[in-house]
Amino acid sequence: MNNEQTVFLDLGDNAYDIRIGSGLLSQTDSVRRYIRGNQAFIISNDTVAGHYLSAIQAQLEGLKTDVYLMQDGEQYKTLATLETIIGSLLEAGHNRTTTIIALGGGVVGDTAGFVAAAYQRGVPFIQVPTTLLSQVDSSVGGKTAVNHELGKNMIGAFHQPRGVIIDTETLATLPRRELSAGLAEVIKHGVLADAGYFSQVEADIEKLRSLDSSSMTTAIKGSCEIKAAVVAEDEKEAGKRALLNFGHTFGHAIETGMGYGRWLHGEAVGAGMVMAAELSLKLDRCSGGDVARIRSVVEKAGLPIHRPAELSIETMLQLMAKDKKATDAGMRFVLLDGGIGKTELVDDVPVQLVKEAISAC
Repeated sequence: MNNEQTVFLDLGDNAYDIRIGSGLLSQTDSVRRYIRGNQAFIISNDTVAGHYLSAIQAQLEGLKTDVYLMQDGEQYKTLATLETIIGSLLEAGHNRTTTIIALGGGVVGDTAGFVAAAYQRGVPFIQVPTTLLSQVDSSVGGKTAVNHELGKNMIGAFHQPRGVIIDTETLATLPRRELSAGLAEVIKHGVLADAGYFSQVEADIEKLRSLDSSSMTTAIKGSCEIKAAVVAEDEKEAGKRALLNFGHTFGHAIETGMGYGRWLHGEAVGAGMVMAAELSLKLDRCSGGDVARIRSVVEKAGLPIHRPAELSIETMLQLMAKDKKATDAGMRFVLLDGGIGKTELVDDVPVQLVKEAISAC
């Protein structure tokens, strides 16, 4: 292991480290150090477990350890899966001192985190994200959830992990499509909060797609720092944290409308960011050059920049009206605020402009 980096998420009693480095899972205590009791329950899936489960189990020797392997895919992030996992915990005799370990991507992390939040009113858990998307976004900040057929992430809780262990070597086994999906969240962090970071990602996009170690570590750390700063200020999304959803109002509508699993989350967010940029332009909140840069880097990341042809604009509007950020006043969007690197929440956007933004993509 070399060049380990640490990002501290300061949440008072719920504070924790996000550790980033190559070979962390081969250490003898990278996960074990966060476990206080004598029980551990690992949630993963067949694909990830085949690569990394034995390394985690080796650290837990001497503890009562059980494993549940989820089916792989967003369509399995459901209440039915949650109930099955909790049944496995009860059958295996896990009590309130057990620690849940989420070993996998965003689906595993979101589900395992919600299990930890709900089981016996809350038990500790650890995030071990193995996809780029989960490393730079979903593993950080304590959002846990499962989906409902009418909306993504509609059932969940805020429950912070004890620690996040990001081993960059896990990206070597990541399919190209999944890597591109993770780059959507990397791009998003620059757009919403840091123009300099966006420019760096823009310049390094080919290196990131080729898994250049230095560029990837820098990008992961930068994304985690941006998200950690936002979450530390607004842990439960009372205000500023909602800015992290740039592109997600459109993106979640695509995911839901297409059926979970057909478009990856990052793919939907990629197209959603282009739509959000187009809407920002129509409201004179950015320049055409800003939109062109966002569109270009999304495309270079290997992500779609157009909505699915089979998903109508009317269907998207209906789904967006059910988005978590919607208020009594209607749809709410995260839009640019003068250019790349600045965003704000915007209400009362004319529906016709939203339609035009979707049509532009």
